[in-house]
Amino acid sequence: MTASIDIHKESLHFACAHFTIFGSDHRENLHGHNYFVRATASGPIDDNGLCFDYNTLKNEIELICNKLDETTLLASESPYLKFESDDDYVTVIFGDERLLFLKRDVLLLPIRNVTVEELATWFLDQLTSCDVFPELAMTELVLTISSGPSQSASVSWVAN
Repeated sequence: MTASIDIHKESLHFACAHFTIFGSDHRENLHGHNYFVRATASGPIDDNGLCFDYNTLKNEIELICNKLDETTLLASESPYLKFESDDDYVTVIFGDERLLFLKRDVLLLPIRNVTVEELATWFLDQLTSCDVFPELAMTELVLTISSGPSQSASVSWVAN
């Protein structure tokens, strides 16, 4: 017998600033979101009546959320952005614009754009590569990132 465990708690969120890039000459203004993370994990029910210790999964999700919280997220893999930095600042170059950020406020993520699709993919990659992930007896994991009640993206991992 298998079961699916749905994990969505108030603590599984992060607040950040970002802008989405729509092409070489069009981007959103810098703005913020309160993103929420939801995970649905499936696996066999063991002799103790559990699929896995889902507190471990919740803790790992919360650690990743904390890493993103209260930052300005920038897409380091975007073909439309260039970056310069010194000891204190990161300068983002988009076309003829130069956006200056304090280095301590910025997190460069290896993604192409700061969208719910890219964030969900990056987040799932972080989660599946953490040290404790192999201990969780999951056969499938669906991770959803939402930027509001009506906008989200889900990505899946399936065991081999």
